[in-house]
Amino acid sequence: MPSGSPSLRTLLVLGRVSNLPTIWSNCLAGWWLGGGGSWSDLGLLCLGSSLLYVAGMYLNDAFDAEFDRQYRRNRPIPSGAIPEQLVWRIGWGLMLAGMGVVATLGIGPTFWGVLLIGAILIYDALHKVLALSPLLMALCRFLLYLLASSTGNRGVTGLAIWSGLAMAGWIVGLSYVAKRESTTGRLQRWPLSALGLPLFLAALVNTGEYRLPGIVTGFVVAAWAVWCLRHTFDEGGRNLGLTVGGLLAGICLVDWLAVMPPLWGVAVFLGCFVMALLAQRFVPAT
Repeated sequence: MPSGSPSLRTLLVLGRVSNLPTIWSNCLAGWWLGGGGSWSDLGLLCLGSSLLYVAGMYLNDAFDAEFDRQYRRNRPIPSGAIPEQLVWRIGWGLMLAGMGVVATLGIGPTFWGVLLIGAILIYDALHKVLALSPLLMALCRFLLYLLASSTGNRGVTGLAIWSGLAMAGWIVGLSYVAKRESTTGRLQRWPLSALGLPLFLAALVNTGEYRLPGIVTGFVVAAWAVWCLRHTFDEGGRNLGLTVGGLLAGICLVDWLAVMPPLWGVAVFLGCFVMALLAQRFVPAT
């Protein structure tokens, strides 16, 4: 049991805060696809979603405490960096705060926020025992897209739903790799095909003036995925952590592909991408 307060780094590691730029990117993309609207609502959406994300990460470690004591003793709870009960309290507190912020956005966002919280808690509680847990992680990001879209002027649109499903495919692919970070078995290639869903959707919907920008952006997304996966299939020795970190940051590129925004929007999505990569230098992305 630690004798003093947990360090700032411990709190940041527990919250996986290096992934927060991908949450903001998802919020912007979903809000944009929902028709945009009030910038203040977008700010509240990003704040509420960030609190829910960090809460989910804290509760993830709390639910995994016994497993980590056996297999991952370097995690904050088993290493003694922070008491387990404090992690539970912080996690539930952040969850309530996040839901409170989302509730100020109206009935629609509240509905999707409740569903998102349910998905987060189911994932946290069951991901160690379910082989299909990557689908639960993907469901969380899909629901975040719908929460964000419901905040826009047009509400949940068809394109937001399809883009959320494409994002879910990307999450399934990277989560499949992440689940095997601590194993040495052979990595099957076919589940990684889910990473191509955003490219498939973009090819279908980007017509007319959006076709050429869609092709360019799609190439960037595909090239980044290949660059990340080389760490997994490198004959000199695989490093799944680098693949997972890169694909997590790549969420921002997938959001860019979903929205196809004007130049200033491109700068925002690329800014989130760069922030995610830089943050991973200080807080590991898992």
